[in-house]
Amino acid sequence: MKRYLPAVFMAMACSVSLAPQAEADDGRLIATGGGTSIDGAAGGGITPWAVITSYGDEGQWGASAFATRVWLPDYRLDVAGLAASWNNRVELSYAHQDFNLGSLVHKLNLPQDHLGMDIFGAKVRLFGDLIYDRLPQVSLGLEYKHQNDFLIPSLVGAKRDADVDGYLTASRLFMGAFFGYNLVVNGGVRYSRANENGLLGFGGDRRDSRSVLKEGSVAVLVNPHWAMGVEYREKPDNLSFAGESDWADLFVGYFPNKHLSFVLAYAQLGEIATLNNQNGTYLSVQGAF
Repeated sequence: MKRYLPAVFMAMACSVSLAPQAEADDGRLIATGGGTSIDGAAGGGITPWAVITSYGDEGQWGASAFATRVWLPDYRLDVAGLAASWNNRVELSYAHQDFNLGSLVHKLNLPQDHLGMDIFGAKVRLFGDLIYDRLPQVSLGLEYKHQNDFLIPSLVGAKRDADVDGYLTASRLFMGAFFGYNLVVNGGVRYSRANENGLLGFGGDRRDSRSVLKEGSVAVLVNPHWAMGVEYREKPDNLSFAGESDWADLFVGYFPNKHLSFVLAYAQLGEIATLNNQNGTYLSVQGAF
């Protein structure tokens, strides 16, 4: 049975702060590029959103880079990556994840103390707009994930070290919808068989086919520079050696200008590789150009 798992990971994005009330210089409004998910795509911390990274408008290029750290009782996750966009329509991204196994190494006498993964992503905006169109902004994305240290995943039942996730997501900003404050709502579905996002490989002895998984976010824009909200991401349960919890987070994001953002989050990650109650904090910094 899955356990509710507020995944600190996601908080990162805080992308949630897409506010039309925000200041606008040239082109897109402040925060409409979103934050960066742990997989490298623009949006929330644990879920990609339909937004395209950075502030490139029609006919323009944009770019962003980010670094994130998640502290848990028995583990630590470090993520860094970059993304580029064209015409506010297409986004290409890369992220590298390094998962420190911490105390699990000694408890299970593991042969490795880290797991690494590279993620190459592509996203295209199909139609709509976050703010100005009658339809929500809808995007389709693909993520190629390669697990770099497959010995431990193979020992616990994972079937492969690389796979592709697909996702479809929609995002919309509602003006004054929450007691006068702007509200950002994002919802999507993912087609995946990644174990712990792919850090424990793909597919397993319990299930080796892809699942359709739900994910979503809600954020309140307190003012043009601050946002707070929650995210949720359903996950598959492919391995019999341990349960896999769904992810969720509670976050606060600060966007001082178009070029810099900070996200601080709290997450309850539930069970990860036999260890329960992995509650911790998350901090992410993003630069956009």
